[in-house]
Amino acid sequence: MMQAILSVGIAMIAGLLLTRIFTRMKLPDVTAYLVAGVLIGPCVLGRLGIPGLGFVTEEAVDSLSFLSDIALGFIAFAIGSEFRLSKLKEIGRQATVVGIVQSVMAAVLVDGALLLLHVFLGDKLPVSMALTLGAIATATAPAATLMVVRQYKAKGAVTDILLPVVALDDAVGLVVFAISFGAAQAMIQGGVNPAEVFLAPVLEIVLSLVLGTVLGFLLTWVERFFNSNKNRLTLMTGCVILTVALSKLTFRVGDLEVGFSALLVCMMLGTVFCNACPLSEDLMEKEENWTAPIYTLFFVLSGAALRFDVFGDIAIVGIGLVYILTRCVGKFFGSWLSTTATHCPPQVCKWLGITLFPQAGVALGMCMQATELGEQGILIRNIILFSVLVYELVGPALTKMALTKSGDIQPQTSEVKNRRQLKLDAAEKK
Repeated sequence: MMQAILSVGIAMIAGLLLTRIFTRMKLPDVTAYLVAGVLIGPCVLGRLGIPGLGFVTEEAVDSLSFLSDIALGFIAFAIGSEFRLSKLKEIGRQATVVGIVQSVMAAVLVDGALLLLHVFLGDKLPVSMALTLGAIATATAPAATLMVVRQYKAKGAVTDILLPVVALDDAVGLVVFAISFGAAQAMIQGGVNPAEVFLAPVLEIVLSLVLGTVLGFLLTWVERFFNSNKNRLTLMTGCVILTVALSKLTFRVGDLEVGFSALLVCMMLGTVFCNACPLSEDLMEKEENWTAPIYTLFFVLSGAALRFDVFGDIAIVGIGLVYILTRCVGKFFGSWLSTTATHCPPQVCKWLGITLFPQAGVALGMCMQATELGEQGILIRNIILFSVLVYELVGPALTKMALTKSGDIQPQTSEVKNRRQLKLDAAEKK
């Protein structure tokens, strides 16, 4: 236990210290956290075998996965709070169209490229494996995107539509993955239950939205009994953690095993709360300040979980590069076509697609399920691990660039840059 606590403390401090270097390089804090995780993870510092100084084994990182689950719950809750009815009336239709089109186009292009590669590689890249990878390509990581938006206080047309689109990726990805994965299972096993392919993902989405709605109204109702913001924040925190726990439940409907999507449940919790509670905007602003350490730990742990041994297989690297490039093309042109068709502002059409490149949590969850395909599933997992490594290290910087070019991130004034020095000067005068 002491070693785990020591590792957590070192992880948070290492992440923060590295931001001082990356800030000079004009890179987002998220990238610094991820690199810090790599440095103290099993692949680098952990090799010294000193417990507590770094994460010596993969199991040591996995033992803290519940902290990552909680952090993802708060991230999804924060994204859900962006779905205010006043905003949805303006961009709801556009966000829905963009969310669906860019996800599907990414899947189609990845499928097409990998099926073409199958012609040359044969059994090294089976059709079932190509279909599964194409489905995983739909997912976008909400965590890195939200952190970049918050760090640079991005505001504007791109940011307004970006967060709803990222949220919709989860629902679209679940459906596309379930269908493609079912087809892959049928190819390998010779048959599959149609209910598992079509009914399970629909039930998961519907039940997740229902659970999130019920808990959202419950949180809003209970909040009225407290007058202190400290108590309200404690209540909100407990409710998010409770929601994450409840979303882990599974049950059976006949022969069908059904569960919840933690991201969707927490997003719906945030959506209902921000629209039903008059004080939600003020509470969310305060919540943003004290959840920063949780987010820091989440990304450092994510970096520690990245595996560099996937570079040892040239086939995985080659397929991974094709996957990365075609997915980026699909995300970019899918968003460009859909934003143009829905008459979004020019800066949205030009820059939104680049902000959709990051990929992590949801994709890793999908590839873990894909391990049911046996040897093909293991290859899929390694390819996705390779792509996540690239996306997570490069994606946040690209997101920052796109938001800066679009005007959503404004350059800091000299007063803001020198705020610390101004405060020190004022303190000395006193």
